[in-house]
Amino acid sequence: MKDFTIVIPVYNEEELIVRNTEKLIKYLEKTGKNFEIILVDNGSIDRTPELGRELEKKYTGIFKILFIREMGHVGFAFRKGVKNSSSNKIISLDMDLSIDMNFVPKCLSLLDENSIVIGAKKVGKQKRQWYRIFASNIFIWLVKVLLGLEYEDYSMAAKGFKKKDVMKYLKYIDKGSAYVFELVYWLKKTNKKIVQIPTSCNDNRKSKFNIIDESLYRFRNLTTLLLFKKIK
Repeated sequence: MKDFTIVIPVYNEEELIVRNTEKLIKYLEKTGKNFEIILVDNGSIDRTPELGRELEKKYTGIFKILFIREMGHVGFAFRKGVKNSSSNKIISLDMDLSIDMNFVPKCLSLLDENSIVIGAKKVGKQKRQWYRIFASNIFIWLVKVLLGLEYEDYSMAAKGFKKKDVMKYLKYIDKGSAYVFELVYWLKKTNKKIVQIPTSCNDNRKSKFNIIDESLYRFRNLTTLLLFKKIK
């Protein structure tokens, strides 16, 4: 068993995968804990798979890359990463490492007593494009109004999960990024402990998601969950 697992969905990250993986390994080694990094490639068409396999050979035992065929299906990538993890503590990051890395040790400590740890950019510091912040704020407001969840971040990065508590919900995770607020909702309904902490984000690169398609997808999943809530 590892002390913790880092899960990162990747798609066309040939420019970042080697540099940022090695940067992440150097940082995690300072924790003094037994860790692993799992990258899950979802249909990359650049050199990401090739470079990932080279990293796997170089860092045997602490790094591995897995593959799904579906292009850009981050939900399926997260699901596969969790299933193949060797730890009960899982931390989700992005390959660009735009989140303050100090989130990792804080998250590890909080996962001792909590099922989910939410790193929230809105209550910390964030340097992102204004339209991404605007869209995120609208969605957070909708989740608060429709589902009654009071948290301030449902993005994929800077989140911690206790594997034993989320495993039974993995089968409900679809291809997209809605799994974050869905897992928060399901675990909250079963009285699992969830904690939110501020984090910093410096992310100015172009998003890999189409903001209109992503907004419509998230709203559709939100309304589906709301309907399920009413039926229950």
